[in-house]
Amino acid sequence: MLKRSVFLLPLLFLAGSAHAIEKLQVQGLFSNKAVLLIDGKRHILAVGQTSPEGVKVVSANSRGAVLEVDGEQKQYNLGNTSTVSTSFAKRKSQKEKIFINSGGMYLTYGNINGRSVRFLIDTGASAIAMNTEQAKQLGIRYDKIGIPASVSTASGFEKAYRVRLKSVSVGKITETNVDALVIDGNHPGPILLGMTFLGRLNVEHSGNAMTLLQKD
Repeated sequence: MLKRSVFLLPLLFLAGSAHAIEKLQVQGLFSNKAVLLIDGKRHILAVGQTSPEGVKVVSANSRGAVLEVDGEQKQYNLGNTSTVSTSFAKRKSQKEKIFINSGGMYLTYGNINGRSVRFLIDTGASAIAMNTEQAKQLGIRYDKIGIPASVSTASGFEKAYRVRLKSVSVGKITETNVDALVIDGNHPGPILLGMTFLGRLNVEHSGNAMTLLQKD
């Protein structure tokens, strides 16, 4: 039986929420669930569930949780203390422009979990995708934490693993808790920057340039 670890946390005040939330209190954290008090109403939510007020639990365990409010995600690590004090502040929208190369591709540099990578921007890819060697170089333990899957490539169906990346950045744009695929073998070449990242942005084409705009 899973031992429940409960932590009493202070009230968080939210401004400008689309769901008009005024007060949010995280009352407990345990594996894959969180106890939230939202405007006086208590909810026990599993990972992936969203309260009627619009607060989604992205991940939770005895050490911390990731909550999403009005499209904003924040991770809270408890560390050696049972108190977390912060607020969901609106982030400043960032914009990056990427130009097409002579081969007709949009290539750029960025970061995954704080490590430098080269991306091929692919709006046709459903997710960020990398091969197993790239994942190893980035320290992603797909063989330990990944969920087995199968994906279709130019060579047919390949074994893959679904993982969640702590952070993905292109220029000044950073998104956290981004789903990705690690594909067994040498495919793809450059890491594909697919829709699990791009779908959170506004993507515009104009001439030989693609503009990525972070949503408010």
